[in-house]
Amino acid sequence: MPIVEVTHDPHVAEETLQRLAQALPHAISLAVECPEEPYDGTLRAGDVDIRFRSRSPFDSGGLQIVVEVRSKWFASREETRQQRCDVLRDALAEASNISEIGVYLSLPVAAWAQGE
Repeated sequence: MPIVEVTHDPHVAEETLQRLAQALPHAISLAVECPEEPYDGTLRAGDVDIRFRSRSPFDSGGLQIVVEVRSKWFASREETRQQRCDVLRDALAEASNISEIGVYLSLPVAAWAQGE
């Protein structure tokens, strides 16, 4: 289950953020799909957790949108992590119509549990 933080410039239009919010779950699921955690095209509760926040005046950076994806480490993900990042960035740039977008993919050794 990826946990996703989306930090955006406060001037990014709400409709752009809505398009991004709609595109993110599927795009992220495709980006982190692997034999250990296959994606069948159907998202269920707990599959992707996404949080949006506007950059404050004290934050630094220059990109309009930064997407940080944290998902469990598997060797099959590690081998292609840069390609996964590039494909996700391109999909999100297309969905948002913003080119100043960055994607950070973190694959820590982790575990996940959730209730019904």
